[in-house]
Amino acid sequence: MANIEEKVETLLKPKIEEIGYNLYDVEYTKEGKNYFLRVFIDKKEGIDLNDCEKVNNAINDLLDEADYIKEQYFLEVSSPGIERVLKKDIHLEQSIGKEVSVKLFKKDTNGKKDYQGILESYNNERIILQNNIQIERKNIAQIKTVYNW
Repeated sequence: MANIEEKVETLLKPKIEEIGYNLYDVEYTKEGKNYFLRVFIDKKEGIDLNDCEKVNNAINDLLDEADYIKEQYFLEVSSPGIERVLKKDIHLEQSIGKEVSVKLFKKDTNGKKDYQGILESYNNERIILQNNIQIERKNIAQIKTVYNW
């Protein structure tokens, strides 16, 4: 499925940027018997329902013409949210100095499966949180930003 996500991202990114938004991420997933193509958009001022509708209208024909997805699917355009998942290096770069939550696939040698702290840096092999907490990227199930209400 990642191949479809990459193709869709390459297809949609120029159009989404042309109309004033950033393409944050694309996710293609099956939930139950239904397939979903989720397109996450962002802009400095934040995203509202009108933004989602505008992008949806701009990309619908592109997706139909490209015909990358053979199954029937639901298209969802939305914001990545205030507590956003960090999947790509650019997401990590934009989150340096911010508080993040890290969930591991399984407990590490310290017996922990969850970490929370300020993201200080990252490289291809690991991320580093405050107090020099180093976590191997291959062991990370999910990283997301934390919003303190």
